[in-house]
Amino acid sequence: MPAPDLIVRNATLPDGRRGQDIVVTAGRIAEVRPAVAAEAAQEIDAAGQLVTPPFVDAHFHMDSTLSHGLPRVNRSGTLLEGIALWGELKPDLTAEAIAARALEYCDWAVARGLLAIRSHVDVCDPRLLAVEALLAVKRQVAPWLDLQLVAFPQDGLLRSLGAEAQLLRALDLGVEVVGGIPHFERTMADGAASVRRLCEIAAERGLPVDMHCDESDDPLSRHVETLAAETVRLGLQGRVTGSHLTSMHSMDNYYVSKLIPLMVEAELGVVANPLINITLQGRHDTYPKRRGMTRVPELMAAGLTVAFGHDCVMDPWYGLGSGDMLEVAGMGLHVAQMTGVEAMRACFDAVTVNPARLLGLEGYGLAPGCRADFVLLQAADPVEALRLRAERLAVVRAGRVIAAASRRDSVLTLPGQEARRVDFRRRGDG
Repeated sequence: MPAPDLIVRNATLPDGRRGQDIVVTAGRIAEVRPAVAAEAAQEIDAAGQLVTPPFVDAHFHMDSTLSHGLPRVNRSGTLLEGIALWGELKPDLTAEAIAARALEYCDWAVARGLLAIRSHVDVCDPRLLAVEALLAVKRQVAPWLDLQLVAFPQDGLLRSLGAEAQLLRALDLGVEVVGGIPHFERTMADGAASVRRLCEIAAERGLPVDMHCDESDDPLSRHVETLAAETVRLGLQGRVTGSHLTSMHSMDNYYVSKLIPLMVEAELGVVANPLINITLQGRHDTYPKRRGMTRVPELMAAGLTVAFGHDCVMDPWYGLGSGDMLEVAGMGLHVAQMTGVEAMRACFDAVTVNPARLLGLEGYGLAPGCRADFVLLQAADPVEALRLRAERLAVVRAGRVIAAASRRDSVLTLPGQEARRVDFRRRGDG
């Protein structure tokens, strides 16, 4: 039996197990148990610190990331001005600029242990520049990061001329998820019609769905109801995700008591975007002012898979962010008042195992047979990781350290390997 390629010694795992050795062979986890007697080509002493599967972002917009200030700054800070700004910028976009910004963001992501991202990509530009650019980025970063793309009709499937044909072209090019934005159609009826048509496209092609749904303070924006009903009608259970769902924070409890069981019947996935939801929602309120995030604890309690997404980083909608999913989870637990110990652990799951389930990531986890992707954090457990926004001491992909801490008080020493942050743009090796 060949010697292991890597052993991480004395690790604490998210489920509370301590003193665990993680043995890696040929890019997969071979064993997880205490005091493994074998020796490996490379060893890391975790010194009792937390090793977790990598962070996963279930909802992002990589075509617009790092474009803050182009063509101008969003002065009002509102969702609608952000959409208008993106429309102004689109005619001046180039595939090269989109790819350069996306690659820079991927550097940030990997350095923070974020190794899988589902990104919505606008298909309402007839040139499909962003689609082609991000498909190229997806191929380039594949050795380090899983990038999953959603065909997203930003200006509305029915509202934007040619949007359906362009969405179909994007799917033909290799985009793998069907997206939508029913609340941005001109009428509620058009929104419902767009949901039906998009779910039919997904059913015809055997693809998953991830739809921006009810990103509004309007309690009568109820497109998630149509999404759940269409999911059941077309037999798409377990393949459909509703993102944002912020109108649920304004709905009356009686209606929600009917809605959540329908969502459970449809096995809907749910993605909340705490940083952006708390920023963009409630803008028309004086006081009291609504928080704006969907009903995360209630949806989790119903058994639905709920994940958190970053949504935006330095773009027309949000001029902040760094790709740190611990920041996202920290905002989520505060907004949802999930400060009990188990609730905080559930928020950690919302940026790790839950989004991995929604994305259908193969081999995700820390069990034998799983892909050897994991992050060593400077924290004793998930709650401390959230509290401290813990330093990423090492980021491992397929058994290979691809990023490591450089701070003097937390340097990771690796035999025969210099710790540094990966830069996709300067590396051509796999």
